[in-house]
Amino acid sequence: MRTAILPGTFDPITNGHLDIARRAAALFDHLVVAVYAHPIKTLLFSTAERLELVNKAFEGWPNVSVESYDGLTVDFARSKGAKAIIRGLRVVGDFEFEFQMALMNRTLAPEIESVCLLTTKEYYFLSSSIVKEVAKLNGNINELVPAHVVTALRNKIEELGDEVIDRIKITTMRD
Repeated sequence: MRTAILPGTFDPITNGHLDIARRAAALFDHLVVAVYAHPIKTLLFSTAERLELVNKAFEGWPNVSVESYDGLTVDFARSKGAKAIIRGLRVVGDFEFEFQMALMNRTLAPEIESVCLLTTKEYYFLSSSIVKEVAKLNGNINELVPAHVVTALRNKIEELGDEVIDRIKITTMRD
């Protein structure tokens, strides 16, 4: 069985992530959507909340499973018997970051391929950070994320109130 992983923080999962996952799931027998538990950036949702949102997004996808992980992505990939790490590319800046990561991963685990899929044009601009910013400002995010994520974002913003400003920042880091 050919297994691949699609790692990310998914804070929150977007329709762009789903687009990349759908295409990767068509290329591999099994796709593990790997939710990174402790990234070096401020998160809006806890690991448990992100896992719940991602699991719900992939309900009914027969060859997709969702798990959280800590540590090196290549170590997690090895533990799953994955032959590839899937990454999505939106813009030129993504390529530079992903190229560097792919070379490091190749150094650490030469047996695991990095596979980059270009996002479809309707999602070039889309990132979790932008979705959070638009949601914070009461913008319409209905076409950007699954419906359950719209609800979760609205609830989280209401729950955090003014604290949400400190936790939502547009960042140049990948999400």
